[in-house]
Amino acid sequence: MPEDPRIAIVTDSTAYLPPVVAERHGIQVVPVQVVVGGHVFDEGVDITSDQVADALRDWQPVSTSRPSPRRFLDAYETAAANGATGIVSVHLSADMSGTGESAMLAARDSPVPVRVVDSRSIGMALGFAALTAADVAQNAAPMDEVVSAAEKRAAGATTLFYVDTLEYLRRGGRIGAAQALLGSALAVKPLLHVVDGRIAPLEKVRTKSRALARLEEIALERAGTGPVDIAVHHLANAARAQVLSERLRERLPQLNDLYVREVGAVVGAHVGPGMLAVVIAPR
Repeated sequence: MPEDPRIAIVTDSTAYLPPVVAERHGIQVVPVQVVVGGHVFDEGVDITSDQVADALRDWQPVSTSRPSPRRFLDAYETAAANGATGIVSVHLSADMSGTGESAMLAARDSPVPVRVVDSRSIGMALGFAALTAADVAQNAAPMDEVVSAAEKRAAGATTLFYVDTLEYLRRGGRIGAAQALLGSALAVKPLLHVVDGRIAPLEKVRTKSRALARLEEIALERAGTGPVDIAVHHLANAARAQVLSERLRERLPQLNDLYVREVGAVVGAHVGPGMLAVVIAPR
């Protein structure tokens, strides 16, 4: 009889998985690159969130770059050498980055079959999809089941976030210039969400305090009454993120896992300091 499949999981650094969690689940994380002042760094390895926030405040040029196919191939070869018979590689939305494209190029040369999953998301919405894939894979499920589980978890997640200004998103090309100008003209505090793999406006709120209150309200609405995992992301806004996480813990009786994670350079470059986000991932 054939051996049970051993499916390895690979993701990228924009999942913002806690390193100990990724290691416990056997997930390999390939870093996305960030370019600050012409210097290239690996996200989460060579540059900190604080350094990115400082560069953004100083209006230094900050941009991002996908990992090379070679970086992914190294991960795939490592997984195969460790006994994987197949790999599910789960990545941030193709509408935000060419990371998935690099993974697909590397898959052609992988020593074992690779399925690349476009999560149509980012942050812990991607991270929860990778964790679900790892859980299913640990039960010796075939690759199709692992892929389906990752896609379903990602599709069911909601990503909401508050930004102090749309200027960073406009500069990064992640939101239309007209929408950014409209927000500035009205002096509003925007709430955004990820829809169909892209960042889009959700609501315009007049004050910061009201925007943060609405962020919490909408998160509770989207969480519903069933079992749910939550992640609170921030950039240079740790105290506010901690308060929000505690309030969500108090108000969600079916809450399972709760993570508070500062975003790295790739997201930070586009949202700017002060960002606060919530990922809601029903189980």
